[in-house]
Amino acid sequence: MRISVIGGGTVDGATYERAREVGRRCGEQGHTVVCGGYGGVMEAACRGASEAGGHTVGILKGTDPDAANDYVDTPVVTDMGNGRNVLVVLNGDAAIAIDGATGTLSELALALDDGLPVAGLDTHDLAGLDGFEPVDSPVAAVESVERRA
Repeated sequence: MRISVIGGGTVDGATYERAREVGRRCGEQGHTVVCGGYGGVMEAACRGASEAGGHTVGILKGTDPDAANDYVDTPVVTDMGNGRNVLVVLNGDAAIAIDGATGTLSELALALDDGLPVAGLDTHDLAGLDGFEPVDSPVAAVESVERRA
C-alpha cells in the first residue's frame, strides 16, 4: 500500500521522532511512503521508512530533484508549488497527518474529499469528519489506515 505521510516542514525533536517511527512502521509493513519530499515530518518519515528497507517517494514543489531530502528514493518534480499537495495525497491509498499547519490542512481536506482513510497524530482536530481518525501513537496511525484502506 502507498501511504501519504503529511505534516509540518519544520518540527521539534519529539515530532520528528514520531514521524520517523511512522515511516519505520510503514517500511516494516512493506508500504511505500509518499510525501512532499522536503524537511520536518517528510524527512523523518522517509528516514524511518528507508532505515526499515522501505521505498519513499517525494513529490516536490519545484523542478530540481536534488532538492529532495536525503531519504527520498524517487523524487518527482512538478513545478507546481503548493499545488502539488493534491498529488502528494492522491498518490496514496491512505494518509497519515502528523503536526502541520495550513499546507497539511489543505492535504487533509483533499484526502477526505477523495474518500481516503486518514489518521491524525498531533494534528488538526477533524474528528467529526467521515474518514478521519485521531490516534495517539505512530503504531496506531499505521494500524488505523491499514485497517480502513
